Formats: sequence, C-alpha cells, structure tokens
Amino acid sequence: MGKIKSPKQNLTFEQLKIYYEENNLKLNDHFAENLELLTENDKFNYAAYLLSDTNGISIKVAKYSGDDRYDLIENNEYGYCSLIKATKNVLAKLEIENPTLTKITSKERKEHNLVDKIALREAVINAIVHNDYTNEIPPKVEIFSDRIEITSAGGLVQGMTEEEFFSGYSAPRNKELMRIFKDIYLVEQLGSGMIRILKNYNRSIFTITPNFVKVTFPFKKPKNKKIHDGGLNGGLNYGLNYGLNYGLKSLFDVISSNPGIKAKELGKLLGNRSINTIEWQIKVLIQKGLIERRGSKKTGGYYPAEDKQD
Repeated sequence: MGKIKSPKQNLTFEQLKIYYEENNLKLNDHFAENLELLTENDKFNYAAYLLSDTNGISIKVAKYSGDDRYDLIENNEYGYCSLIKATKNVLAKLEIENPTLTKITSKERKEHNLVDKIALREAVINAIVHNDYTNEIPPKVEIFSDRIEITSAGGLVQGMTEEEFFSGYSAPRNKELMRIFKDIYLVEQLGSGMIRILKNYNRSIFTITPNFVKVTFPFKKPKNKKIHDGGLNGGLNYGLNYGLNYGLKSLFDVISSNPGIKAKELGKLLGNRSINTIEWQIKVLIQKGLIERRGSKKTGGYYPAEDKQD
C-alpha cells in the first residue's frame, strides 16, 4: 500500500489531525513523510488516500430480518471519509446492534451481550486494518437474526500460516494503517486482537480462503427450555426480566406458543394489533435475541430463538 500512488493527490487531513489532537498528539508539517504516507516519488500513497477527509471507500453494514440474505431491512454505508472516522462509525452502529441483555433471578443479576463486546470490536478493527484495499474491496459487516459476520478481503498475509495467524503473530498487511491506528489507540498491542477474540470463542468462528477472511459471531441466546418450563408465567417472568413491556411480552408469548407463526396471524391473536406495530415489535425481539425468523418470506415464520452458544 505504501508504494501504490493515491488516485487523487489533492488530499486533506483535517479529520486525521483532530484524532491525533484528541490523543494529545500533534501532526507537524512533515506528518505525511513521518507517517509513511508518501511514495518514493513524494506522492501521496494509497494509505494517505484512505486516511484523507474524502475518498471513494465505504464500509457496508447490512442487516437482514432472518438468518439468510433474503430480506434486507437496512443497508448502511460508513465511509467516503477518513478510514478512522468510518471505523468509529461502524463500531458505534454495532454498539446499538449488540445490546446488553439483563436477567434478574432470585439469586443474582446476569448481564450479557449478544456478542462479546471486546471480541467484536477487535474483529472489526482487524478486518479494517488488515483488509487488502488494492482491488478497492472494503470490509463488510452483516447482521443476521442469529449472528454477525465480518468479512475482509485478501486472505492471510503472504507467507503466514493459519497456526501463526491464530497464535497472534503480527504481520500487518498495511503497516501504515496499523501505525496510525496504534497512535490513536484504536489498536493496542500488536497481535493482541486475536488473543482477545479467542478468549471467548474458538477458531471455528473463522473462515479463511485465499481471498477472504470471515469471522462469524453467533448470538448468545437464552435456552428455550428455561423459557418454556415455567409455562405462561415463566414466559411472562422471563419477559419482565429482560425488560419487555406488555406489548413486547405478549407478542413473545404468542410466538413461543405458536412456533412458525406469521405476522398476519399474530395480529388476529393479539386483538387485531396493527401490522406496523407488530413488525416493529418483531424487530425489537429479534434484536434482543429472543425470537428469529426462519424460512422464506412467503412460507417462513417466527420462532423462539434457539440457544447456539453457552
């Protein structure tokens, strides 16, 4: 990346300067040279292009209603700005999509996120910093009803084995980006990201091909058995413990009692509640990891979420 000339040379770096100043660092007039943002011919390189205030790279965050790509409900683009700003915007979006669930029992209060927050953050930053941008393919994040997938282009760095990759050996594909992300504390110790991810997940969440690396985080969900064993009262208590109001709680109970039910049928069982209200409440329950959609748009329905991770 350091040797590739930027497609544009009239670059500005006001956003980059602000991020450095926020960390009590100041960029002087020679910052481009000091941060290795120039080619051998003193032209801005591709790293400079990615870090500039305006560029053509955008990170897509797509959201689907079910566990496949059939029904796209959100398609957000974070980019066309400094890659640092884009990274922060993606992380902020995932904070919203990865809520904290709280369950209060007679003995203790239990809290967890759908995905471990530290592992998710590390995976996003790793995907962005180590992505192969030479073909102008940015990383992408996809949010399903049961998981979050993060895909980066480029496969493993040439010469690196999978064992070295999982052991946390650092071989940055984009050393210029890594240096700057470390300067502003988006990256801490080199190689520590993989250690943080594997602390709570095993290697099976990674899919590695010659051209891509994908990380799949399954949602941590409550076990259905604990929901159903108490019957209706158990379901109501479960709903209350997870912060559901009456509307959400009643919808959850109907779906629990009628697995595979469709949105139109839900309206009839809920006192002719409007379809718009039901669709909104369904989205909330999916985001909380309590229900999921299975099957196609025409024949599929809603089910209580299965527990796929302890």
